[in-house]
This record gives sequence, structure tokens and C-alpha cells, in this order.
Amino acid sequence: MKKRPILFSFNDAVQGIVHVARSERNMRIHIAIGLLVVIFATVLGVSRLEMLALVLTIGVMLMCEMINTAVEEVVDFVSPDFHPWAGLIKNISAGAVLIAAMTSVAVGYLVFIDYLLRLDALIFRQTIPLHYLIVLTLVTVVLVIIAWKAGLGREQLLRGGMPSGHAAVAFALAAAIWETSRGLPVFAGYALAALVAQSRIEGKIHSWLEVVTGALVGTLITLLFFQIRA
Repeated sequence: MKKRPILFSFNDAVQGIVHVARSERNMRIHIAIGLLVVIFATVLGVSRLEMLALVLTIGVMLMCEMINTAVEEVVDFVSPDFHPWAGLIKNISAGAVLIAAMTSVAVGYLVFIDYLLRLDALIFRQTIPLHYLIVLTLVTVVLVIIAWKAGLGREQLLRGGMPSGHAAVAFALAAAIWETSRGLPVFAGYALAALVAQSRIEGKIHSWLEVVTGALVGTLITLLFFQIRA
């Protein structure tokens, strides 16, 4: 039997990850939380060993979720009808995910507790460069939107649904301009944000409620970050 090229095997693995991320809400939540943890750790300036512990823990958590999904798929294929043993196997697999999640919480606590106790000195009394602050704000807005949609079970995280990500980013930028400028740039920023929001409604991609909610999320997160900088 001819061996398949290693690139094909890699592609199959990626397809497996994408399938689980699309079909399993918990996997999307774990990915979003993992990204937020890495960003938070970067902002706090954790050590290399602490970052290593966080990355390994996140990787193990994602692996457990994928294995749990694989076990559930196999059990459903072998025993489509209800069977006590099938339920027990699923419970054991879910228990492994729970143990991994509890371990992740413990690792996060041990890594972040000292930094959180010194949060006032590390962040609230430290002047963050403006360009870093804007990038960090926009990344946070995007991750919050993705986590929100993942929590609601959305299959397409980057298109449609509550809340509007485009409106959130547009109004986040407008709020950043308002915090750093006065006069015409502020008017132009909010005018462009309003046009972005209006286009999402006109294109029937979002409703008014979804757009307004996205605008509020982007604005509030931006004002919070700039308040911390002040």
C-alpha cells in the first residue's frame, strides 16, 4: 500500500480541528478563552516558564475536548440507540475534560495570582503606549465578540448574529479617536462608524439590535482601556 504524502496527513489533521471547532460550542469557547489568557499573560509580562505552563495547559485542554468529541462520535456510530454502557463511556470521557478544565483553572490561578495582586502597579499606574493600547483594545473587542457568538452556539463566528463585530470594531476606533482627538476627526470617525453599521443593516446581515449592541460593546471596551491608561 502506497504511503500518503505527509502534507495530506497534515491537511487531514487540520480538517479534524476545523470540524470540531465548527461543530462543538465548547471547543469554540475553549479556543476563545485560551486566546484571551495568552493576551492577558502577555500584557502582564509573565515569565517564559509561566507562559510555557499556560500554553501547555491550553493545548492539553483543547486535546481533551477533541478526544472527547471523537469518543462521542464513535459511541454514537457503534450504538445509535440508548445503552447504559454508551452513556457511561460518554460520562467518563466528559469527566476527563472536566479534570483538564479544573487543572487549567488551577494553573491559571497559580500563574496569575501574584500579578493580579500587583495589578494596580503593573497596569493602572503604568502609562501604556498609545499604539499598543489601540491594538490591544481592538484585539480584545474582536475576541469578546467571538467568545459571545461562540457562547450562543453560532456556527459562523465572523458573519451575522448577535452582536455585530463590524459595528463593534468601527465604534471602538471612533471612541479611540474621540479619546485622542477633538473636532473634525471625531466627527469623521463616528460618521464612518455609522456608515459601517448602516451597511450591515442594509445588507441584511445584522438587525438594528445586533448593530447597536456591537457598537456599545466596542465603545465601552475602548473607554475602559483608555480609562486604565489615564
